[in-house]
Amino acid sequence: MIKKFIITGMLCLVATSMNAQRKTFSLNLQPKEDTTVSPIVKEKVEEYASKINEVIQEEKTQMETELRFLQEKDLDKAEFDKQKAQIADTYSQKIDTRIEALGFDLDQVIQKQVRYSLLNSDVTSNEELKEKLLKKFQSKKSFDPYISYGVMTLTNDKPDNDLDKNLGYANNFEFGLKFNYQFGRTSPWGLISGLGFSWRTVRTDNNMVFAKQNGDVFLTKYEGSLDKSKLRTGYLMIPLGFQYNFSKLKSAGMDVQYRPYSDGFRVGANVYGGIKMATNNIVKGDSQGFRDRSNYQVNPFVYGAQVTLSYDNISLFVKKDFSNFFKDSYFENDKALVFGVALGW
Repeated sequence: MIKKFIITGMLCLVATSMNAQRKTFSLNLQPKEDTTVSPIVKEKVEEYASKINEVIQEEKTQMETELRFLQEKDLDKAEFDKQKAQIADTYSQKIDTRIEALGFDLDQVIQKQVRYSLLNSDVTSNEELKEKLLKKFQSKKSFDPYISYGVMTLTNDKPDNDLDKNLGYANNFEFGLKFNYQFGRTSPWGLISGLGFSWRTVRTDNNMVFAKQNGDVFLTKYEGSLDKSKLRTGYLMIPLGFQYNFSKLKSAGMDVQYRPYSDGFRVGANVYGGIKMATNNIVKGDSQGFRDRSNYQVNPFVYGAQVTLSYDNISLFVKKDFSNFFKDSYFENDKALVFGVALGW
C-alpha cells in the first residue's frame, strides 16, 4: 500500500510538470565509520537499495512514456484522474512483483543486526552466538567508584562524659572503590569488598574545644567567641560482606539467562576495619585559632558492621562501630553510629 502511495505521488508530479528534473530514489544510510550497524547488514541493505533503485528507475521511465500518451489524449479531468490511477496501480504491482523476485530476506538481516547490537560482532552460527552471549553476560566482577555521606553520633552505655554533654554536629564522609563479585551469572548473591577513605568529624558545642596536656586529652572552655571547633580523623577503610539482589532473571536469548547484579533492589551486610591516617584538631575564634595534627588519642584502629539498602545507584546505610572512638579511657565507651546515603555503593 505504501508503494502505491509513492507511485501515485510520482505520477502526480510527472502529470503537473513533465519537464521537471528526475529525482533519484535512495536510502540515507549511516556512514561507514559508524560501528552501530553491522558491516554485513550494511552491505546487504546497500545492495538491496541499489537493486530497488534500478527497478524504480526502469519502471518510472516506462510510466513517463505512458503518461505522455495519456496527456496527448486531452481527456477531461475526471477521466484523466481515473486512467492515471489505473497506471499507478499497474506500475505498483509491477514494482512489487520485481522487488519480491529479488529475494531479500528481511528477517535474516534483522536477526544479524540484533546479534551485532548485542555483541558488536557478526556471528555465523548459533554455537558462536551462544558463546558470545555467555561471555557478554557473565557474572559481574568489577571495581566501581562510590561516595557516601552520613550523620554521625556517639553511643555510650555508661554515664555521659564531657564529650557526650558537649557534642555538636558530627559527620562521616567517605569515597573509594567497591569490589563486586557475583557468585554466578544467575545468582542473587555476591561478595562485596573494596577500599575507601573515610573522614570522621566531631564538632563540639557550648564553646568547648579539644585540648591536651602531658598527653591527656580533654574538653576545655574557649576564652572568647568560638567560630569553629572540630576534630577530624581520616581512616583507610576495608569492607567485607555479602549482597543479595532481588532483581528477576533476564533472558539474553539462546537459553542464556542472567541477573543484573548492580540493578534493582539490593540488601547488603558487611563488616569493616580501618587504620588511622591522620587527626586534625581545628579551632577558629576571635582570640585564638590553630590546626594541630598531633595525637589526640583517637583510636588508631576501627572496626564495625554495616547494613545497606540499595536501589540501582542509590543506597541508604547504617554503620555501627564496635570499637571505641577514642582509645584507652578517653571519653570511655563512645562508639560511632552513622546514618547515611551513598552513590555507587
